[in-house]
Amino acid sequence: MQPKSIEELIKNHINCHHVQVESDDLTHFTAVIVSDEFLDKSKINRHRMVYAALGDHMQSDIHAFSFQSYSITEFNQLK
Repeated sequence: MQPKSIEELIKNHINCHHVQVESDDLTHFTAVIVSDEFLDKSKINRHRMVYAALGDHMQSDIHAFSFQSYSITEFNQLK
């Protein structure tokens, strides 16, 4: 699966300010996802939102998916 395809899946499910997905082998992925939909959400609820966006691809096309999720304010504070 291509990183851009994963970005689109996430964008179609979550209103994102920024999404960047990378992979060296097209089965192991890392991502940064920035959305105000993450405001007031626990880490586990953020993960549920992202995994819901990826759906069945997590069982077939994606072997490993590691990501950081931020609200816009949280992301801007990193800079």
